[in-house]
Amino acid sequence: MPNLFEPEWDAERDEPPFRWRRARLGRQAGARDLGASLFELPPGAATFPLHAHYANEELLIVLAGRPTLTGPDGTGRALEPGEVAACPAGREGAHRLDNNTDEPARVLIVSTMRAPEINEMLEDGTFWVRDYAPGLTPEDPGLDVPGLRGGDD
Repeated sequence: MPNLFEPEWDAERDEPPFRWRRARLGRQAGARDLGASLFELPPGAATFPLHAHYANEELLIVLAGRPTLTGPDGTGRALEPGEVAACPAGREGAHRLDNNTDEPARVLIVSTMRAPEINEMLEDGTFWVRDYAPGLTPEDPGLDVPGLRGGDD
């Protein structure tokens, strides 16, 4: 059974400014319809570009540090430990999480797991289509189509 305080990290990204390690606690616990991922961001790092989820919503729960949450209008706000932010599906829930401090930050992200998921990267207009069908293992990526460009319509 996974432990929030002693996580088994199962993924890392090191493509500045996007640097983090992640433990998919929901998957490790056997959840099928809920996701729960613990992210640890070193100082100066971000999770992902400003993006929107069109099928799923997320709750960001700050466990440690003071990460900055940027919303769809580009305005950022430093979050305090214990704060919970909701990111509903659609552009109104677009978000980016940065650690602009000198200390690591840990954030638990809880989400619905509706598939397929469509993410829009608002900074460059690309879309990412993902499928997290129940029962997929980390070795079975399912459908994963990054980098689709939206039209001007």
